[in-house]
Amino acid sequence: MVKEIIKYIKMLIQKLKSLKNQKGFMKYFKNTSWLFAEKVLRMIVGLFVGIWIARYLGPEQFGLFSYAQSFVGLFTAIATLGLDGIVIRELVRDESKRDVLLGTAFRLKLVGALLVLLFLAVAVNFTSNDHYTNMLIYIIASATIFQSLNVIDMYFQSKVLSKYVVYSNIISLFISTMIKITLLLNEAALIAFVWVVLFDSIVLALGLLYFYLYNHLSLKSWKFEKGMAQILLKNSWPLIFGSIAATLYMKIDQVMIKEMLGSEAVGYYVVAVKLSEVWLIITIVLTQSFAPSIINAKKNNNKLYLERVQAIYNLLIKISVFISIIIFVFSKDIITLLYGKEYTSSIEILNIYIWSIVFVFLSNGSWAYYLNENLQKLASMRLIYGAFINIVLNIYFIEYFGLVGAAYSTLISYSISSYFVNFFYKKTRLNFMLQTKSIINIFNINTWLHPIEPKNKR
Repeated sequence: MVKEIIKYIKMLIQKLKSLKNQKGFMKYFKNTSWLFAEKVLRMIVGLFVGIWIARYLGPEQFGLFSYAQSFVGLFTAIATLGLDGIVIRELVRDESKRDVLLGTAFRLKLVGALLVLLFLAVAVNFTSNDHYTNMLIYIIASATIFQSLNVIDMYFQSKVLSKYVVYSNIISLFISTMIKITLLLNEAALIAFVWVVLFDSIVLALGLLYFYLYNHLSLKSWKFEKGMAQILLKNSWPLIFGSIAATLYMKIDQVMIKEMLGSEAVGYYVVAVKLSEVWLIITIVLTQSFAPSIINAKKNNNKLYLERVQAIYNLLIKISVFISIIIFVFSKDIITLLYGKEYTSSIEILNIYIWSIVFVFLSNGSWAYYLNENLQKLASMRLIYGAFINIVLNIYFIEYFGLVGAAYSTLISYSISSYFVNFFYKKTRLNFMLQTKSIINIFNINTWLHPIEPKNKR
């Protein structure tokens, strides 16, 4: 067994060395390295400070904080308008439209942010929230206004210049961390930590703006065109509903738990969720970094395009399964060590919830396929199915099985919407086969990287 492991490690090292001489691969690899380094730093710092905040606030207050963020999260898809992937794709295809694309997308996102506040004002009336809880919700929701400037992030992604996004995030992370530590040391109230959420978005927006100007680009050249807005919305409207569905089945469980079991139960549940979702930065980094490579391959060589989609699936499934096994085995030690005995009720939840990341990794990895095949409607439909299944299961599972029931609901709904539903559509059956192949080859070391950037690349 040891000899086999050593053999696999040597093979992986040789594969990496061979890829080092390929300029195309190294371009995307360096971009990924920038993103990955920042995300790892954010994961470590965020986990440390987040654990400190959770221990300081206790399950009930921490649960209320998490509930407010989740409730806002149900509506944030309206602010994004499903534009991110569409704008990046169009920037890669034709950079000459940069100012029109960014200017139009910015205006649309700003309108979307204002719609979020409007919908929230109506939605809170259908909850059992008190005035204090609603105030927390409005403060957090205000951050969506400043997130409209993340169109700059899209530009840097399309140019494979993510280092500037990393700089902005690190500055925001440093300032935010210092403020949170100060609040913790001074035993601040919950609402102070909520204000930091809004402040973070302001600092990040200013950082992106600075580096955009630093690259000798100007916001003054941004233009809003009605025709471009119609084109973007025509392509993105299915993704809007898909994004709403995605946020529903990622956040609705916490909202329903609060209504059915109370804030303290949310606190226990969120600990398991955070220890699972913290790993999703890996799939975000990889899929964003290799998206331009997949898009370019689609334009020139369909075989190469499918090979790259398969390669990203292979990589994502291996990483997610490995993480799930480790967390499952050491869940008790992880929670008691990090959060303390006060959160032992989270252990059983984590043992179930962690396996959902396998299907989330596959789901995130499939977005490039859906966009390139113009299957946005089907992509949204699968998320709508997942959201519906999750809500229905939560209604019964939470009532009869408590927090464990909510974890099972999430796992089942994720597996259906991310994987199994692809089999039932003719247009996505190929995607199902690619995903299935990656699952079958989980322990095949040769499928880790090849052929993200093959030697015969054009």
